[in-house]
Amino acid sequence: MKRIARSSLQTAVNLVFFAIIGTSILSATYYLTRDSIAATVEKAKLKLVSQLLPVGSYDNDIMQDTRTVAADEMLGTDEATLAHIARRDGKPVAVVLEAVAPDGYSGKIALIMAIRPDGSLGGVRVVNHNETPGLGDYIDIAKNDWIKTFDGRSRSLFPDEMWKTRKDGGVFEHTTGATVTPRAVIKAVHRALQYFEAHRDELFVADAQSAKGVRK
Repeated sequence: MKRIARSSLQTAVNLVFFAIIGTSILSATYYLTRDSIAATVEKAKLKLVSQLLPVGSYDNDIMQDTRTVAADEMLGTDEATLAHIARRDGKPVAVVLEAVAPDGYSGKIALIMAIRPDGSLGGVRVVNHNETPGLGDYIDIAKNDWIKTFDGRSRSLFPDEMWKTRKDGGVFEHTTGATVTPRAVIKAVHRALQYFEAHRDELFVADAQSAKGVRK
């Protein structure tokens, strides 16, 4: 009986030991790689931003000139995100917002978009999605130019009831047999434009933090 008890205790001690070692390794790996991961994420985001805003259209450090945007139903977000502000000669030329279409065919579709002060779109890009390959994935710029259909569009150009696919009576094209995906993206972009118009002033306000992002 004592032998069994000692064996069980030794097994428990071994498990705790290996759990501590495993946790320590994971923690060390996280701290050693977090900076490089953050740099990779920032580089990927900057690459997307460069697709939305022409080179030379802004002269500040857009990755540093930011606003924290609280989770909002209009953006489809459930946690805070960062809005990046593009300025030229100190004046705002665009804000880059993150949004989520929660109702894609295969789940959430993460988006990033540039919106100019007049409410027009500089462009929209899909950051991540799980739509059906060959059918719903044409929203990806690497697969199709469909996403460019948002370039220059705004709520002043098209009334709210026209922000739909042509099949639904709107102005946006879609691929036959794949309407759920574009519907989700169009709706998300439209709601993001509504969010922008309600929060334009607070997004573009200049402050000391913004000044730090200006290139010298």
